[in-house]
Amino acid sequence: MSLLLGCIADDFTGATDLAGNLVRAGMRTVQLIGVPAPGDPVPDADAVVVALKSRTAPVAEAVADSLASARWLRAAGAPQLYFKVCSTFDSTPAGNIGPVALALADLVGAAIVPVTPAFPEAGRTVFQGHLFVGSQLLSDSPMRQHPLTPMTDANLVRVLQAQLPAGVRVDLVDHRTVAAGAPAIAAGLDALAGAEGAGCRFAVVDTVDDDALRRLAAAAQGLPLVVAGSGLAIGIPALHGLAPGAAASALPPAAGAAAIVSGSCSAATQAQVARFLAGGGAALAVDPLRIAAGDDVAAQALDWATPRLGDAPLLVYATAAPEAVQRVQAQLGAAEAGALVEATLARIAAGLVQRGVGRLVVAGGETSGACVQALGITRLRIGPQIAPGVPWCHAASALRSQGLHLALKSGNFGRQDFFRDAFGALVQ
Repeated sequence: MSLLLGCIADDFTGATDLAGNLVRAGMRTVQLIGVPAPGDPVPDADAVVVALKSRTAPVAEAVADSLASARWLRAAGAPQLYFKVCSTFDSTPAGNIGPVALALADLVGAAIVPVTPAFPEAGRTVFQGHLFVGSQLLSDSPMRQHPLTPMTDANLVRVLQAQLPAGVRVDLVDHRTVAAGAPAIAAGLDALAGAEGAGCRFAVVDTVDDDALRRLAAAAQGLPLVVAGSGLAIGIPALHGLAPGAAASALPPAAGAAAIVSGSCSAATQAQVARFLAGGGAALAVDPLRIAAGDDVAAQALDWATPRLGDAPLLVYATAAPEAVQRVQAQLGAAEAGALVEATLARIAAGLVQRGVGRLVVAGGETSGACVQALGITRLRIGPQIAPGVPWCHAASALRSQGLHLALKSGNFGRQDFFRDAFGALVQ
């Protein structure tokens, strides 16, 4: 079977989020880790998601990796590319969403590119071009305090426009057009791409519910590129005659000890860590200042964890409140603090798997990327959903001959009891 959809995700949790939605809707999906090499075989799948660690990478690196991935997917036969961005549109005035999206649009010759990070099931909606997190504007949500990509403007047209060069315009397809149906959306996009568009290449599309996403998916079916969160994926498989079924999400039985590694400092993950601690779970906090001082924090954490490994999950975390993160960044610098924590948590994750962990939850996009690379994982089989946007996956790893069940959780996703729910949802 030929490839139906080629996807490029700007972080690893976002990739599994997207792949999970495709699988739920009936699309056999394989996730690849990192840029595929030109000669790499194409998986037997309906969709391939290439997971990059490009959300906060230097702009030139993010563009180069995304273009290389796009060329591989197009050579594999993908008729449409899907650039997956965060549902909170995480970025800075310099990018990376705008520069990557423009480079991909130029590659595929896209006259107009629809854009929506909406995922209503997870509380992300777009109305009048403004992104809402639940009932709050993005700029009023905890995302305004994100340590790497603080989002202080909810107007997506304005946010995206600031990341693009002069002469490349962003406009809006509003909720009235979307409510009129897929043909109206397509006509609206065509109008923006035409002479009256005056240079418009990107159109933020209002998407307030799942029906709006399905209409947009149908309207965009013939377009070579879409830029979206994972929500748009719910409408794509049906356009190819696919339907939900258990076979698409089946994984091998789980085995081995259970553990959680958390590097996210989002409000949602802070609440999940607090709930785990309140429930009496075994947990160890990682102190970035001790890492910077030269302590072998990873070895100390593994010494602590080894006698505690078992069926009940343990937690190793660097999750902290924004004020604590800011104090550390003031001493070490934001980039240095983040890199130290990621490298340490990745060493801990690899050490836990070597010591018998077969069920591992990793919280945080940057942390997930570092951990997956440390585990030597190059391909993930996508399984059942734990919570909206977070599926269990199965992967081969050189550190565990039986394979590893892995959940990569975006910092913003999941209920307070997510850590408990995750392991309860996995069949052993």
